Amino acid sequence: MAGYDAIIAGGGIIGSATAFELARAGQRVLLLDRQQPGLEASWAAAGMLGPGAETPDSVLVAPLGRASLELYPEFVAAVERASGRSVGFELRAGLQVFFGGDAERERDQFIAVQRGLGLPAAAIPVEEAGRLEPHLNPEARAVARVECEGRVDNRVLTEAALAAAQATGAEARAGVEVTGVLSRDGRCAGVKTAAGEIESRKVVMACGSFTGQLADVARYAPTRPVRGQMLALRSEEARVGYVLRSSRGYIVPRGDGRLICGSTSEHAGYEKRVTPAGIQQILGAAVELAPALAGAALVETWSGLRPDTPDHLPILGPTDVPGLFVATGHYRNGILLTPITARILREFILEGKCGVAGVEKYSPMRFAGN
Repeated sequence: MAGYDAIIAGGGIIGSATAFELARAGQRVLLLDRQQPGLEASWAAAGMLGPGAETPDSVLVAPLGRASLELYPEFVAAVERASGRSVGFELRAGLQVFFGGDAERERDQFIAVQRGLGLPAAAIPVEEAGRLEPHLNPEARAVARVECEGRVDNRVLTEAALAAAQATGAEARAGVEVTGVLSRDGRCAGVKTAAGEIESRKVVMACGSFTGQLADVARYAPTRPVRGQMLALRSEEARVGYVLRSSRGYIVPRGDGRLICGSTSEHAGYEKRVTPAGIQQILGAAVELAPALAGAALVETWSGLRPDTPDHLPILGPTDVPGLFVATGHYRNGILLTPITARILREFILEGKCGVAGVEKYSPMRFAGN
């Protein structure tokens, strides 16, 4: 019969974490990636773990983000144990910074939204924020401290999750592009690849923004790419300890001294490119937050393709084809939503149901009739 219990198409953080969850539940798992796993959106992210409303669209997914952040300590511990790697995970408050004449009103509105989502946030005096972050721009007019946040080195986490899956028994193959779903008697029976068919009882499509390019899956996962440009700075003079955010951008400190700064949101198709305008926009936001960074070294620039959906919500769970599942569309929240996504897929695949509250709103079937 089937050679595997489950095939995961896509080797980013979502696919790797799902493979790890299934493998440690005793499933025979094969993970496939069209290139080296982990080099798309997972590699390009900032590693910021903030379930609050970064954008208006984020409000809709904030409850799922909070539930996922609660799972993060156990998830990271399991990954680090199985892989033998530290992933730079830390739970720590973030600072939302406001500039201009309406700063206090905007801060109060921001705090009201956070609290409405059940997330602790409070106004702090600008002077106190300056003591916490000595290089914070003295022209900041209001600051909110958000407690329910964290950060992780997303590149290391993605590599570690794949290593953990393999150490637990999953098989991974690079350079194998999934081209479609193998069907038999109305059921999913595996995948089609450029190198031939591979049989499996269950299939999870976790190909990020590329999921919507698969004809067999597009009706369930009409994903589209949103390009995000990013850069990394390094400064011996201007140290930053907290995640700093404003309406224009953010700074995420890394344990190795780099400062990850972002980001743009561009509808540029599948073109991954760094542009002068994008880098100028990100640098402007970073220097506004911490003016001393004007003299920092620019050590890296890159871009990635976020998997967006028509309603900006992730696509998680079973389709109406028995055995076919989808895990994509995480948009700006893929790293944050990794633990809860892996749990949702594990429960659906192994138990045929899922106990995560509100999971039905993320069903692939919401698009199937369109």
